[in-house]
Amino acid sequence: MSAMDSEDLRFSIALSFVDDLGNVAVRRLLTCFGSARKVLEASERELTRVPRLSKKAIRNMIAFSDWERVDGEIEKARKWGVSILPMGHPAYPERLLRIYDPPTALYVRGSCPLSEAAVAVIGSRRASPYGRFMTERIARDLACQGIAVISGMARGIDTAAHWAALRAGGRTIAVLGSGMDVIYPPENRDLFEKIGETGAVITEFPFGTPPHAVHFPLRNRIISGLSLGVVVVEAGEKSGSLITARLALEQGKEVFAIPGSIDSPGSRGTHRLLRQGAKLVESVHDVMEEILPQIPAAERNRPGAGEAGLAGPSAVTGNTSKSGQEGVTRSEDTLLRLLGRRPLPVDRIIASSGFDAREVLSLLLSLELRGLVEQLPGKQFKLKEHA
Repeated sequence: MSAMDSEDLRFSIALSFVDDLGNVAVRRLLTCFGSARKVLEASERELTRVPRLSKKAIRNMIAFSDWERVDGEIEKARKWGVSILPMGHPAYPERLLRIYDPPTALYVRGSCPLSEAAVAVIGSRRASPYGRFMTERIARDLACQGIAVISGMARGIDTAAHWAALRAGGRTIAVLGSGMDVIYPPENRDLFEKIGETGAVITEFPFGTPPHAVHFPLRNRIISGLSLGVVVVEAGEKSGSLITARLALEQGKEVFAIPGSIDSPGSRGTHRLLRQGAKLVESVHDVMEEILPQIPAAERNRPGAGEAGLAGPSAVTGNTSKSGQEGVTRSEDTLLRLLGRRPLPVDRIIASSGFDAREVLSLLLSLELRGLVEQLPGKQFKLKEHA
């Protein structure tokens, strides 16, 4: 909270507390006046000049006096180790500013970079064993590629996605449909604490806000807004995950779906998405080839996903390796020299390479995306025929 003057912060929080004033109106006001302080100090005549602003909202801004609540909110943020980032704060995530109605203020526990490669993994609260398995596989593989995994910390698919990313040593972001001090579901308290240590827990709702049903569709626009793409694992015909997918499309994001059994009610929503043009996902490869072009070259090479960084053209050295391949790193070259025309199980590759499992998976995906390695059923790999 130190990045913004304390008085500016007070006025920003106050503006978020004004009744009958939506996020779109706040954005319009900030554009017109430049700061929350100038908005709340403006005269009724000045406020009336702002287009599409209701008389009730103007009266509420003029009459606002609940500074005790504002100061209490700041104190609670200090107690919980939470940063409050109003719209216009220098640390406010860039991608959220591109959606139609960005939150007036974000409450963040942990670290939330201005912009990072992130993919949402969402689905049913009533996850099947297959759904959990596929969630853990996709979230783990994304984390191994240095991609942050975003979800809603709900039961089922969301919880599985967060834990899988954490266990892979990656970053995960949880977006809540309640206040930061109202952990829901309550059995996810340990998950809440773990995410805050290495990732971020985010909400737009003030402290003490209960998890009302109406809050979750609002939360979903933040999940999709922060993401480069949205992977739907399992979803019934009326699942909230379909709302997130629709919001993602409206925001110009990629939508992915994992197919399931035709007899499973939890697959009907995902199959509908596939019929409507969502990209079918069989492995993390299907996600990476769509989102890699959206990631700046400098971000692809950041630490955290093995020596190769995020798989892509910028992850190579430009030199000829000992195996005769152009533009591969030393670590990739080590794997290429282990592989032949006959398939080799991934556990053998890990044992022979001397690298940890996370790095091997990252390197293999990089090589696979560049057409040098082929993956076969049973998590086996071999050199591509033309490689």
